[in-house]
Amino acid sequence: MKRWPGINFFNPLHFLAFGFGSGLVPKAPGTFGTLAAIPVVGLLTLTPLWFYLLFTVLGTVFGIYLCRRTADKIGVHDHPAIVWDEIVGYAIAMFALPFEWPYIIAAFLLFRLFDISKPGPIGWLDKRLTGGSGIMMDDVLAGVVSNVIILGVLQFI
Repeated sequence: MKRWPGINFFNPLHFLAFGFGSGLVPKAPGTFGTLAAIPVVGLLTLTPLWFYLLFTVLGTVFGIYLCRRTADKIGVHDHPAIVWDEIVGYAIAMFALPFEWPYIIAAFLLFRLFDISKPGPIGWLDKRLTGGSGIMMDDVLAGVVSNVIILGVLQFI
């Protein structure tokens, strides 16, 4: 496992930023961070929708701080091991959707597609924002776009 000066995995900020450890896998940490988000979303679906929304809003605001602090400690902006942004982004992708396999998979695939390819405004945000906002907001928008597409498709089924 890679060691970074100043990073302590017993520190709750670092533990969350690294997606409960999922961001430490050597290949595709963003994908593993998104996989780690699935049980988080499962728990969120057991709560009222207002609480789920509150989690995504506070997770985004807190994530800006969390990701910036951790990136500053590592010395690399948007280091691939920092995956809190994937956790919040996937939670947004699943917002107001049933926690059932077709939705879990569709949201996962769409979110990863948009997070990796960064089309249009997602890429624009990724290139122009810095610090914690730059780490978080492209994933937030990827989650929103994924969610809107799935909800839109559901209108025609």
